[in-house]
Amino acid sequence: MTNTRSKADLFDAMGIGPVWELRKQVGAKVSTAISEPMPETVLEQATVDPGLANASISLENMSLESLREMVATCKKCGLCETRKQTVFGDGIPHAPLMVVGEGPGVDEDQTGLPFVGKSGQLLDRMLKAVGASRVNNTYIANVVKCHPPGNRNPEQAEIEQCSPYLVQQIKSNGPKVLLLVGRFAIQTLLNTKKPVGELRGVVHKVTLGGLSIPAVVTYHPAYLLRRPEEKSKAWDDLLLLKQLGFI
Repeated sequence: MTNTRSKADLFDAMGIGPVWELRKQVGAKVSTAISEPMPETVLEQATVDPGLANASISLENMSLESLREMVATCKKCGLCETRKQTVFGDGIPHAPLMVVGEGPGVDEDQTGLPFVGKSGQLLDRMLKAVGASRVNNTYIANVVKCHPPGNRNPEQAEIEQCSPYLVQQIKSNGPKVLLLVGRFAIQTLLNTKKPVGELRGVVHKVTLGGLSIPAVVTYHPAYLLRRPEEKSKAWDDLLLLKQLGFI
């Protein structure tokens, strides 16, 4: 960040104003184009919990459409009893960017699509700021595919039952880069209990079978709506994502 960008301008770009906007920084070497590769020292290796990987063996090589059909009838946990419908994914299959969130909210439960409420609208503005869109070059999914009642956090047992679907969903998509938003997506795919704040600012690697995918982490849009003062940090995360050169 340069000092030429005021906090007011920054928050305008991050959704408090009308739109997100990626602005050229005065004197900066990089604006919307990548001039230098990311140094290897920022890469941190992470492997999904072996238990989740083993649980996904029966899903191996399953296509996205077949996986969607399986998820639609899933009754592995109690969330099936309260959901209106499952929420599998949205966007462009096999897109270079895949966004992984936590779980569906009320709006998502009604529409069957991830990130369509207020937090989804903010996510769309965030993506637009770095040249990404679910109608162009992005695929979006959640860790759990059913709405936890009362908008509560997903429980560990629910995550464990649903994570094999996510693992195969990522493998079937084959994205070039992951954007993990919110602590449940981050902790599940990075196999860690560290808070989001300690994991930001570096490029992680998520290993799934034969895939090794760079991943950037940031705060969940719902959290940013509650804590707008943290949006400047999310902006830095998006710039890191942009600098990887996949979008």
